[in-house]
This record gives sequence, structure tokens and C-alpha cells, in this order.
Amino acid sequence: MSMEDWLSTTWTPNWRSLQYFNLYRLIIAGLFLLAFLFPHYLTVRLNLFPSPLNLLVTGGYMLCVIVGLMLSIYWHERFNLQLSAQVLADIGVVSLIMLGTGGAGSGLTVLLLVSLAAASLVGRGRLVLFYAALATLSVLAAQIYGIQTRHFEEASIVQAGFISAGFFATAILARLLGQRAMAHENLARRRGIELDNQIRISQRIVERMQDGVLVVDADGRIVRHNPVARAMLGLSADGIQALPSPLVDGLDQWAIGGPESLPLSGFADRRLLARFEYTASSDHEQLIFLEDQGRIQERALQMKLASLGRLTASIAHEIRNPLSAISHAGELLREERRGEAHDRLLRILNDNVLRLDRIVQDVLLLGRQNQARPEALALDSFCPAFVEDFIATESLTPGIVSWRPGEAVFLCFDRTHLHQILWNLVSNALRHSSRGPGAVRLEARAVGDAGWVELHVIDDGPGVPDEVREQIFEPFFTTHHTGSGLGLYIARELCAANGGSLSIGPNAPGGHFIIAGRNDTCLPPEASADQALN
Repeated sequence: MSMEDWLSTTWTPNWRSLQYFNLYRLIIAGLFLLAFLFPHYLTVRLNLFPSPLNLLVTGGYMLCVIVGLMLSIYWHERFNLQLSAQVLADIGVVSLIMLGTGGAGSGLTVLLLVSLAAASLVGRGRLVLFYAALATLSVLAAQIYGIQTRHFEEASIVQAGFISAGFFATAILARLLGQRAMAHENLARRRGIELDNQIRISQRIVERMQDGVLVVDADGRIVRHNPVARAMLGLSADGIQALPSPLVDGLDQWAIGGPESLPLSGFADRRLLARFEYTASSDHEQLIFLEDQGRIQERALQMKLASLGRLTASIAHEIRNPLSAISHAGELLREERRGEAHDRLLRILNDNVLRLDRIVQDVLLLGRQNQARPEALALDSFCPAFVEDFIATESLTPGIVSWRPGEAVFLCFDRTHLHQILWNLVSNALRHSSRGPGAVRLEARAVGDAGWVELHVIDDGPGVPDEVREQIFEPFFTTHHTGSGLGLYIARELCAANGGSLSIGPNAPGGHFIIAGRNDTCLPPEASADQALN
């Protein structure tokens, strides 16, 4: 496709340019009318007299220009027709006035040159050559007619020929300039569309980023940010905002050669890492990237656990079969009764077999996403039954684990999940307690009117040391040599599956764990029982 063809397919009518062209023509028509009012010595070169013919021509021209201007403003249809009509009007009027003012020597042909140049800039294709041809024929015809009837100088026909050549030169040059301007305009429009699309894509990418992004100006103020940064720092949605003081200090240190990253804390219990970078902005803006270290660690942990779960699931059969054989062989050896040392070794063997089997079960449980089936559990009946079951299973003296009745509250929770969580927490509490009367106690408390209930597990042991409180729920972290380090992690995951949470409370003075859940998302116990009967 040639440049001309491409420009023809991408050309769009420029109505604003046509309106400016008509305003210019309106000024010329007004000057023609005003020329009749000027003293004759000022317009002697034009020979404009207020004759009926001149008044008719200039008045009709004024009316034509006004109509053309109104059409170009209010009727954006048939651009070429409107432009051609206006150019033809200019050619006809100027040719008629030239007859009465001496022909080509009057200088009015300059008006035609301007009209042709303007039409070539805003018009399209070969029409501009058509306009130049019409202007040439009109001027030559008027000049020849003047020579024959009005005694114009015969040599003036040469002047008219040069002027006609100027019409074509003006039209061609203006058209070339118009094509170049059109090409640049189309290129700018396409680049603008591409830039707008790129901005939209970049904006969506920034909005969907998992990291926070801040754009900071030279004065240290936040001028732009994404939703993640807004949630991390608690910023408002719009407007220029002040940078939080920890980031201000870190930015100042980085500007003088300090570290490029800065750990932050105290923002909605998040552990953040801020990274600073320069930009090539002319406004000397700077970028701050915010990473949620907790989220990164959690994702890495989930990937680790997923890989471990797949590995364990694939070899569980091979692990459990030897364990079963070892356990069975130990039972057979126990029947021989060869002495106290022999029994002690068998107990060690059996304990480690049970420990390995428990570790395999816990790791397999990580990969199982059992859907919770919450129900309204009345804690004043569920907890005493649990305590009784736990004491009987562990062969404990009654009173070591106790339930302190309080408010009659119920908890929306999966019965099996809550039993497993409590068993884990109470087993840990019993291991670290004095094992005396009331060493481990369970308490239920309603939390205000927010629809939340807390179930507390408290022991009288030494409590959880401060240096391990942040690691206590990490998988495979344990302070006991026989533990797998998965119990508390699984308990927390089960709480989350039921819409609740598991947290560690302040030592009271021993270990203190809190199970939090809702009591307004299930039917009350009476309604649940009636529904089950129906």
C-alpha cells in the first residue's frame, strides 16, 4: 500500500480546521463590505464602488460564508462537499471582483492562493488539484474577458499565467505539507492509543501485584500507590499523602548511601521489608517496594509442605509396612519374657515405633483438606465430656484436667476438629504442667457483642518463653525431643478451616492458648437438635 493510499484510508475529516478556514473567509467578506464605506482614495487600487452588482456579489458572499460556517459547526456530514462548495464560492467571487478591479494586476489573486493553500491542508487526495485547475480556468477566463471587453492590457495575460502556475505550486506544496502533518497526526494518535493501552495494562499489573508500590516525589510525599500498599500502611485512597516516619528515615539514609532495604514493623501486625529504587523521572520521583515477609514465608512454607506431603504420601506405604512388621515382631518378643533389660529395650522399640507412626500420620494430615462441617456445639456439655474422655484415655487422676463452667455459650465448629485441637493443646499443656490438681484447665468466655467465643486452655507450667513465641506455630518446630512439631500447626489450620483462629495468650503464669470462633453463624443448639430430628 502506497503512502497516498494509506493516508486515504486513515484520513478523518478535520472539522475544527474547516471552521477556522470559514472564520478567515468571514473576515475577508467583512472587509469587502467595509471597503465600500472607506474613502475612495483608500481603495482606489481596488476600484471597489458601491454599485448594485458589487453589493450583490459581496453580500451574497457574506451569506455563503455564514452558512458554510454554521454547517461546519453543527452538521458534520459530507466534509468534501462542504469544502468544495466554499472553495468554489471563493473562486467565483474573487474572479467577479477581479473583473471590476483590473484583473490579475489588482492583487486579489492572493486571496485565491490562501484559499487553495487552506483547502489543500484540510482536504484530501486529488481534489486539491481540481481546486487549482478551477482557479486557473476562472482567472484566465476573467483575464481574457477583460482584455476583450474592458481594455485590460494584453500583456497581463502572462501575469495571469504565472499566477495560475502559482495556484498549482501552492496546492501541491500545501498538499505535501498536509500529508506530512496527517502522517504525524496519525502516528501520534496510534502512539497515544498504544500508550493508553500500555498505561491501562501497567496499572492493572501494579494493582494486582502482591507487593506494595509507592511513588514518592522529591519532597518525600506519596503521590501514587497501589491497593496492596494502601492496605499495608493504612493509607487513604486518593490524594498526596505524607510518608510514614519509618520510611522517611529509611529513604533519607538510602539517599546518602545507606542500605537499599529496610525492615519495618508495627503496620497492622505485619513484618514488612521496604526496598528503595531510583527512577528516570524528570520530577525526581522514587519508588518504594513493600514486601510482606510473613506472606512470603507462608508461601514458601506452603510449597515446602505441599512437596513434603506429596513425598510422604508416595512413601507412606513403604514406611508403614516396615513399621507394622517391627511392631509385630516386638509384640512377639514381649511374649518371651527374658528379663527386665529385655523388657526395657522392647518398650524403647515400641515407643519409637509409635512415634514414627504418629509423625507419618501428622505429615499425611497436612495434605488432607477435609472440609469443615460446623455445628452449634454447647461448650458446657462438650468440654466436660472431652475432659472425661481425655482423663480415661490417658489414665490420669481426676482433677488434673478440669473444666471451669461459666457462661452457657455455644461455638460454631466441627465437632471432630474441635476434639482434635483440644486433645493436642491439652496434651501439650499436661506435658509442661505440674500434673497436680487443676494443672490444666479449660475456660469458655463470650467476647462482647461481636458474636465471638473464646475457649482458653491454661496450664500451671513455666509458660512459653518469649524467644519462641513467634515460632510456636511453625511446622516441625518443637521444644520436646519426642514431638513432631506439627501438632500446633495442624491445630491452627483446623481453626482457620472453621472460620476461627488459634493464638497464644500471655502466660497466666503458665502456657495459655486461645481458640476463637463465632457463635452467630450456626443455628443455636436447640434449633440444631430440632433440625436433626426432622
